[in-house]
This record gives sequence, structure tokens and C-alpha cells, in this order.
Amino acid sequence: MLQSDRRGSTARVRLCRIEELPDGDARGFDPLQRGFDTLFVIRRGDRLHAWRDQCPHMRGVGMAWRKDAYLNAARDRIVCSAHGALFEIETGLCTLGPCVGQSLQPAPVIVDADGTVYFERDL
Repeated sequence: MLQSDRRGSTARVRLCRIEELPDGDARGFDPLQRGFDTLFVIRRGDRLHAWRDQCPHMRGVGMAWRKDAYLNAARDRIVCSAHGALFEIETGLCTLGPCVGQSLQPAPVIVDADGTVYFERDL
């Protein structure tokens, strides 16, 4: 269950615990409760890379071809399901496809001391 914790002009929305994100894998989330994933998180060791779930080439189009399927077969790039564009995991930069040079929009996430992952959104 997603829970909000308001702090100033942002709200923290609980996504999961870090151990629920397998290393080298990706997972989509719906922190705004819209009925579809609006961001995804990729875990690389102790680092998390979080992006809005929409391609810069086609706004409103989700990146995954099925639930939580954001990575290519080699698991070293993010791939857009709509047209196969490839993006760097660490930077979100498109390196192949119709949006070369454009980037995914970062999604601010934090991990607290007990390992809970939160999305921080503006109010």
C-alpha cells in the first residue's frame, strides 16, 4: 500500500523496501494512483535509478512492453516498447532510436535508514 507523508511542499509516497527490488532488475510503480505505472526504478547494487514512465519521443506512452519489463535482453539499457529506443540506465540519455540525444525525466526517490524507498513528489 502506498502511504503519503507530507513534508513542506513535497509528499513522500512509499514505493517498497529496497530488498524487494532485485539487483539488476526494474520495477514500475503507480505512486499517484492513476491505475498504471507512472515511474520505474532500476536497482544496480546499492544505487537506484528512477525515471518517469514515458518516452520523450511519444509523451503518454509507457516504456514497458509488459509489467516491469523495462530492460533489454542484456539488461544494460532501458528500452521503449513503442519503438525500441535505448536509454542509458544511469543517465536516462537516449542512445538509439528516434529520440537520440533526449533523456528520460528523472523521478526523485530516496531510501531511508530502514531501507524503505520513497518517491518525493511536489504538492
